[in-house]
Amino acid sequence: MLRQALFVLASVFAVAQGGTAAAEYPDKPIRLIVGFVPGGGTDVSARIVAQKLSTILKQQIVIENKPGASGLIAADMVSKAEPDGYTLLLANMQSSVAAPYVLPTTFDPIKDFTPVRYIGTVPNVLVINPTRHDYKTVQDLIKAARAKPGSLTYASSGMGSPQHLTAARFSQIEKVEMVHVPYKGSGQAVADLLGGQVDLNFDTLPGVIGQIQAGKLRPLAVTSAERSPRLPDVPTLAEAGVKGVDVVQWYAVLAPGKLPAPILDRLDQALAQTLKDPEVRAKLADQGMDVGGGPDTPAAFRTYVEDEWAKYGTLTRSLGMTKAQAKQ
Repeated sequence: MLRQALFVLASVFAVAQGGTAAAEYPDKPIRLIVGFVPGGGTDVSARIVAQKLSTILKQQIVIENKPGASGLIAADMVSKAEPDGYTLLLANMQSSVAAPYVLPTTFDPIKDFTPVRYIGTVPNVLVINPTRHDYKTVQDLIKAARAKPGSLTYASSGMGSPQHLTAARFSQIEKVEMVHVPYKGSGQAVADLLGGQVDLNFDTLPGVIGQIQAGKLRPLAVTSAERSPRLPDVPTLAEAGVKGVDVVQWYAVLAPGKLPAPILDRLDQALAQTLKDPEVRAKLADQGMDVGGGPDTPAAFRTYVEDEWAKYGTLTRSLGMTKAQAKQ
């Protein structure tokens, strides 16, 4: 009886301590981990969100770039962090539901994270360096690729990235052969595209919009179902004659698994307030992001992630990219 009573008292004390910590949250800076180098779409989005979120939570949001393995190094780090709300991941489709099928992982993409808040989606845009190639349309590029199989190279931010999956699916549909050149993030990929080391990229719009506006990259098509408001004169891939490419990059905030409900609620409310801010929405929209438009609660977001996990499992298997297929 004494042992049982002590156990009950210990449990009550632990709950009380947890409740106190949640009530005081946050009382120190929060780390927002980004799995890619500075300058890419994920990094840009993280910095826009972090600035306003810091004001709302009255604590500094410190951006930490941990690039490598298509964002999986950062994801692994967050999955193993204390579930106290002080280590968060600016996640995307790549690190959450695509790359884990392609590259070795030591975490469960579903069980080891707490979905906090969905941010929005951006299209990929097929871009070339106009000083290296004079392609004006997608069909020009396809014709060149078919004429010399394996001669064109495409950049990506890593294995299993939206750039990689989009180009692979594009190649599969159009029956063209191109060579994949993976990088640690869009920033490096775009730098080499501008330098002429690679021929093309299906990059996320935030990563290349500045270079497009400066005339340094030429957009041939976007991967979204509708044209992007940021590039109204650029056709969709379907309009350009390539149908069936269904890869969309989404961004979100994840926390380690088993995050206490009071802290989850506090973070979710703060992020929801952040994403309603007109200045934040304008900055994200200027990067080509469709803010919101998806799951609006942590529970709905969890269901969304589970559905995306199933979707990209099917896609990576159809492209022969999964770890199991790679071992065959």
